[in-house]
Amino acid sequence: MDFKYKTRGTCAREIKFELEDGIVKNVSFFGGCNGNLKGIAALVEGKKAEEIIPLIKGIKCGFKPTSCPDQLALALTEALNEQNK
Repeated sequence: MDFKYKTRGTCAREIKFELEDGIVKNVSFFGGCNGNLKGIAALVEGKKAEEIIPLIKGIKCGFKPTSCPDQLALALTEALNEQNK
């Protein structure tokens, strides 16, 4: 299933990804630090969302209350909740 998430409080504006049986695939960030976000996308590819979320949830970027990884954790949580309805 394809998901699109509008980020809040980060340089990246949007995250798109697929979730198949809880496995994260094809993560793309739009905006933000290109190299870092490609790295995050590569690291989470093929892993279970439930394993990724606790690793990246709550990470902050400088003085901001959130970060792109934190926003990905929120997006994955939302996607899992939607799939489990």
